[in-house]
Amino acid sequence: MATATQGAKATPERIFGTLTAYQQTEALKAAIELDIFTKIGEGANESSSLAKAAGVLERGARILADYMTVSGFLTKENGRYGLAPDSAQFLDRRSPAYMGTMANFLAAPMHRENFSILAESVRKGGSATGKGDNSKPRDEFWTEFARSMAGLAVPSAEYIAGLTGATEGKPVKVLDIAAGHGMFGITIARRNPAAQVVALDWPAVLAVAMENAKKFGVADRVTPKPGSAFETEYGDGYDFVLLTNILHHFDPPGCETMLQRVHKALKPGGKAISLEFVPNEDRVTPPLAAAFSLIMLANTDAGDAYTFAELERMAKNAGFAKSTLQQVPDMPQQLVISEK
Repeated sequence: MATATQGAKATPERIFGTLTAYQQTEALKAAIELDIFTKIGEGANESSSLAKAAGVLERGARILADYMTVSGFLTKENGRYGLAPDSAQFLDRRSPAYMGTMANFLAAPMHRENFSILAESVRKGGSATGKGDNSKPRDEFWTEFARSMAGLAVPSAEYIAGLTGATEGKPVKVLDIAAGHGMFGITIARRNPAAQVVALDWPAVLAVAMENAKKFGVADRVTPKPGSAFETEYGDGYDFVLLTNILHHFDPPGCETMLQRVHKALKPGGKAISLEFVPNEDRVTPPLAAAFSLIMLANTDAGDAYTFAELERMAKNAGFAKSTLQQVPDMPQQLVISEK
């Protein structure tokens, strides 16, 4: 059988690169920790000036900056470094779109520990850590998530706020399930002065969400509801229920149980808005969404990256009339909008 790579010359380069990929992770993490991108953005664009600005030896600054150039995060011309477009937008601390805090969560040792026993998780068909039941509180893990990942949520949160008609200023009642940092509900409240938001999560995590609500001046319209998404009473009469990055943590029956509770909490015509990595039916494209399944294998007992057909079927089984799929502009995730 012919394959896409048949006829291409075989080399060990991809194998070598994959087995040493952890070095790229640690190099980027170190560059963020030393604030290399901000220093270069401020003008410390030679190894000597960069070393002084970052408080490191010049040899270290040069080698790390060169590696970041090889990796595509920096440019280098005539001995002067510059920021690649994505580094300027997301890794320079002066940028309003700064996302460097993600390193604290995505590159945390706990994730490497989970992947260090991946073969056992493959044998088991779920996380081999004994910590894969995400229906139970894990305060340290999810609090770190809430403190580190808010920046990544902003583009999607702005887009979701638009879908709720925030600019129209009509009164809406919103439930934000597994609120985490709270930015999805907070953004709706910030853009719509008539919005009332209920944020549900474990108490320690909700504390972070309420800090952010206070920071953005909407704490008087964000009500914390501590507890489990599977057990705590949601209330009713919601115009929108947000399910951002939560369904992939559970198996289809668990997702349907949650969606049934959401359906009950919505008013007639209300909508559930789920933010997910949604692979195509072939489950290998697009690459980032498809690869997310492996993260769920390593970190959860039964979670997965679900196709739209699977998510649509879950919503239908939970009582929703119809579901549609929308791409979040310039982001790797999609929205599944299910209408009651």
